[in-house]
Amino acid sequence: MAKRNGRLQYNPVWCKDCGVCAAFCPKGVLQMLHGKMTIVNEPECIGCNTCGRLCPDYAIWFGEEEA
Repeated sequence: MAKRNGRLQYNPVWCKDCGVCAAFCPKGVLQMLHGKMTIVNEPECIGCNTCGRLCPDYAIWFGEEEA
């Protein structure tokens, strides 16, 4: 899969640390550390947006930074 334009975006205020994004990230970019969702290896992100599609709180997405 070719990497798309944009980057991984995350709003920790919206995140309830449920771990869904980390559980389904195909590259292990997202992990639960000490009960908190953490971006651990952003350069490995392939831009598949699985995390964004599965997040119940819309707290993570792949794309342009919002103003």
